[in-house]
Amino acid sequence: MIKVSVMYPYEKGAKFDFDYYRTKHMDLVHKHLKSYGLIKTEVDRGISGGGDAPPPYVSVGNLYFETRDGYDKGMAQCGSILRGDIPNFTSITPTRQISEVLA
Repeated sequence: MIKVSVMYPYEKGAKFDFDYYRTKHMDLVHKHLKSYGLIKTEVDRGISGGGDAPPPYVSVGNLYFETRDGYDKGMAQCGSILRGDIPNFTSITPTRQISEVLA
């Protein structure tokens, strides 16, 4: 299984609409990527980097796929649509990590 983590780094004063991201954006992700092997999604809200420190990430969206190939093909076909929706919920430029789930 492959996990794609889309991470939105903490930026003081940056906009992030969790309700939009959790519902409308993730609905868009499911609509466009399910046929490419998307299994499930998760949305994490960062609350702390430890103690009083801000979280390293405001949010992390995790997308789980059957295969890396499915993710790659899905993003080749639909990536521009999904990336085009980002300004509707945040002003933060995300970073991405693709991981193999071992356990």
